[in-house]
Amino acid sequence: MQYDPVKRSLGNVFNRSPFLRKVFYALLDLLLLRAWHVHKELKKWKDQVGKSTGSTSLSVYDAGAGYGQYTYWLSARLPKADILALDVKEEQVADCNAFFGAIGRNKVKFAVGDVTKYQMPSAYDLVVCVDVMEHILEDEAALRCYSTSLKTGGMLIISTPSDQGGSDVHDEGEGSFIEEHVRDGYNIDDLKAKCLRNGFTKVEARYSYGTPGKISWRLSMKWPLLMLNTSKLFFIILPFYYVITYPFAYLLNWLDVSTTHSTGTGLIVKAWK
Repeated sequence: MQYDPVKRSLGNVFNRSPFLRKVFYALLDLLLLRAWHVHKELKKWKDQVGKSTGSTSLSVYDAGAGYGQYTYWLSARLPKADILALDVKEEQVADCNAFFGAIGRNKVKFAVGDVTKYQMPSAYDLVVCVDVMEHILEDEAALRCYSTSLKTGGMLIISTPSDQGGSDVHDEGEGSFIEEHVRDGYNIDDLKAKCLRNGFTKVEARYSYGTPGKISWRLSMKWPLLMLNTSKLFFIILPFYYVITYPFAYLLNWLDVSTTHSTGTGLIVKAWK
């Protein structure tokens, strides 16, 4: 399934006003299980750096920012932090700059760029890389850029599909559910090794999207995306669909984030310079 056309359609709907954009971000935070896992780790990081720095002079790099929902989340909780959000899509970057300017978050800047080439030596306390690594072939080049751009002691957080059924691939020869993915998922040890040989000194990795998360993903993401990819008329039906299914998806998301998984279709990786 092609994801980009659906993303463009959603952007056209929610870019009409700052209020709708905020509603969109709130919906993404509720629906996307990866956001639950990433927010959990970002809260831990924020609490830790808050103790040591007071959160007054932090710099953050959102690598492959997409819609900008993680930049929005971070800028609300770290209003004094300087945040650079990079993405390859010019139209999306322009939309985000307009939105963040309209809501007065002037310490946030979106720019067009390639995560496999952009680096700013020892500039950032945190690099956020969500739903990106599975889209780029030169993943080790990106990791080298991330480590170069981090200050000593800075942290990288990655969310990406695993090789345990990530991208909805379960058998050899199956294609990724999302056609824009260049790889179906990472082996947990391979990704840790790639981090260690590209400038990081410590890596922690865990599975996300265990049994509860896999069910929730089908309910809240896979089936709605398939419907929207079939016809835009499903935009009308979608709110009623979520009224019925989301209470179950919410409980499943909570269970997934609250449980340690021996395997899962997603990975959460933290690496320190």
